[in-house]
Amino acid sequence: MDPSALERLVVTIMPYGKFRGRCLADLPGHYLNWMAREGFPPGELGRLLALMQEIDHNGLRDILIPLR
Repeated sequence: MDPSALERLVVTIMPYGKFRGRCLADLPGHYLNWMAREGFPPGELGRLLALMQEIDHNGLRDILIPLR
């Protein structure tokens, strides 16, 4: 994993969909789980969304607090 990926979670904005305009770190768990079931988009955005889903699923959102 790229160490800067966690930092990118708190600065990258969701570019489309129901939660367009929200920071990836602020996306709700149910949306991340839905995306995991439907399939993450290709590329960097998909990798970041998958990482955020894994963080949320394991109850680790607090690790992002110092990065905000």
